[in-house]
Amino acid sequence: MVALFALTTALLMGLADFGGGLLTRRAPALTVVFASQSIAVTVLGVIVVATSAWQEAGPRLWYAVAAGAIGPVALLSFYKALALGPMGVVSPLGSLGVAVPVAVGLAAGERPGPVQIAGIGTAVVGILLAGGPELRGAPVRRQAVALTFVAAFGFGAVMTLIAQASSTVTGLFLALFVQRAVNIAVGGTALAVTARRGRPVLPGDGGLRVLWSSLPLLAFVGLADVASNGTYALAAQTGPVTVAAVLSHLYPVVTVLAALIVLKERLRGVQAAGAGLALAGSVLLAGG
Repeated sequence: MVALFALTTALLMGLADFGGGLLTRRAPALTVVFASQSIAVTVLGVIVVATSAWQEAGPRLWYAVAAGAIGPVALLSFYKALALGPMGVVSPLGSLGVAVPVAVGLAAGERPGPVQIAGIGTAVVGILLAGGPELRGAPVRRQAVALTFVAAFGFGAVMTLIAQASSTVTGLFLALFVQRAVNIAVGGTALAVTARRGRPVLPGDGGLRVLWSSLPLLAFVGLADVASNGTYALAAQTGPVTVAAVLSHLYPVVTVLAALIVLKERLRGVQAAGAGLALAGSVLLAGG
């Protein structure tokens, strides 16, 4: 089950990143984050009420609060790093967040077997290569690298924290709701500050009309993102965190394949090799 939940996480995260990338071509990244998470928190609120999940409230929810505060910072750091580029370096480096949950798992006493160690190494190399790292060309700005590491650590921390925020399925609904509510509070504050400084918070061409027409994609991105956090929490609670973390971080492969299918982008040789290695690593992990 750990492999099933973790691979579902990778699928959802990869598609959410792809959809978010499309949206940020039309609207400011902060607005995309706020709007998509607002939809997610509304749906989660309905689920919490319907399942009486509020009865699961307890000290563990502080993990969800922390995850909610870190998430927007990590995501906006990642978008800023992508803007500074080059994307071929930033994107694969962002997946290094896998080190956080893996380190937590090892610290908790998990000891992967030889086959799983081989799978972890193979998958991590594949994940990095799947992003299509640019080994030549324009130099990488230090600020881009620094922001990417902030984002990577943040993504890994969010996954680790949300896995600790509940021990039951209904408790997980409540934890995800709290996480997203904090996301909205942090993102909304940042959006208000941005607007007061006179910076654009709406698409330059079309304004609210563009956002309204993008509502289905915004909903998909927000719900896929929150669902991926949920399936990762289930994966981490079902089996070894080291296995769950690495399999979940196969999401760059999904993003690359989505761009190939939907946008007809060409798959570079290094990306094809990376995808193959990532999938081989996942087979080793699942079988080990």
